[in-house]
Amino acid sequence: MPRTSFEELLEAGVHFGHLRRKWNPAMAPYIFMERNGIHIIDLHKTIVKIEEAASALKQIAKSGRKILFVATKKQAKDIVDEEIQKINMPYVTERWPGGMLTNFPTIRKSVKKMGVIDKMEQDGTFGNLAKRERLQIMRQRAKLEKNFGSIADLTRLPAALFVVDVMKEYIAVREAKRLNIPVFAIVDTNSDPREVDFPIPANDDASKSISLLIGIMARAIQEGLDERKVEKEKDASAKEKKGGERKEKTETRRTRARKGSPEGKQAEGGDEKSARPARPRRKPQDVKPEEADESDAGSKGAEDVKEEAVAEGKSDKTE
Repeated sequence: MPRTSFEELLEAGVHFGHLRRKWNPAMAPYIFMERNGIHIIDLHKTIVKIEEAASALKQIAKSGRKILFVATKKQAKDIVDEEIQKINMPYVTERWPGGMLTNFPTIRKSVKKMGVIDKMEQDGTFGNLAKRERLQIMRQRAKLEKNFGSIADLTRLPAALFVVDVMKEYIAVREAKRLNIPVFAIVDTNSDPREVDFPIPANDDASKSISLLIGIMARAIQEGLDERKVEKEKDASAKEKKGGERKEKTETRRTRARKGSPEGKQAEGGDEKSARPARPRRKPQDVKPEEADESDAGSKGAEDVKEEAVAEGKSDKTE
């Protein structure tokens, strides 16, 4: 199912570009025609690019990485703040702090200052400070919250950057390119799409157009997050199953080991012996008299043979 339709884009005014004199020749493949000195964007190509960008953002979100949204234009500030806050992604709607990506550790120090100030409030350290010092710290906290509050959860560099206006946010685009971070952007007819990895040719000035495109991207990211959650649950259930099977195997091994041990064999042998009747041993007194006579006769015959042999030997000597 497509994420948007031609009619929906047409109603939002996504097809309106800039004046002809402000156009960038690199945008020629995405321009459909010119009317009243204004370039008209080809919405069929816009739909294709929207699908590509949405699927790529979905995969990034599914992998558990962060996507940073940048929109400091008046038309886009509130829209990005409202839509991106729902999916818990970092965003910048105030002034882009130079070096935010290339000098990320320093930015993180500024973000940590907010946590330090909050800790001072909880510990009661503010009660020991003068009123003027408290006011200065609270002003500093408000300034940090305004500039870095939306990126407080960004503990490492983002996996991708989504920019609303490439011309206005050129510093952010350059920093991302220097760090090989993929850039997704809404490019108008006055922008250069070659600077962006995933360009979306559309009107970046109308609030309706921005709202529609940001909403599509936010839904794609939410789909990726939901799929990631489902996969985690499946993995957890699979691990539980494996753990149960391992326990059963270990129990069976233990029982087999117990049976194979001498104690187990004795226990098993004892059961068999108890089941079978014991054969009585043959005692010497139980021997029959006939057998006894035969054995005595045999022994007497042997003695007579010996005596005869001795007598014959003596007679030979005398002769």
